[in-house]
Amino acid sequence: MVFLPDELRSLPPPPVANKISVWLGFSGWLSALLDNGFNHRPILRAGVHRQVLFTTVGWFVGYYLAKRTEYMYAKLDRELLEYVKQHPEDFKGAG
Repeated sequence: MVFLPDELRSLPPPPVANKISVWLGFSGWLSALLDNGFNHRPILRAGVHRQVLFTTVGWFVGYYLAKRTEYMYAKLDRELLEYVKQHPEDFKGAG
């Protein structure tokens, strides 16, 4: 996949219920409810399959965004620690 490099496989996976997944799943559900409201359908009872679909899509997008975020932070940490190891004279008091 384009957004998830192979180096990501070495990291532990994020929890399934993380705040990004919950937020995007909730946003997907709300967008299905808004679609029902704008099209003058019963808000909660019409299009339950769309509500489930939008919630699921939001949840999975949030999960993969959380994975990507953790990868970016791990990559930054690795680069910063490598810099500190290469320049110990600049970091005498740290460590």
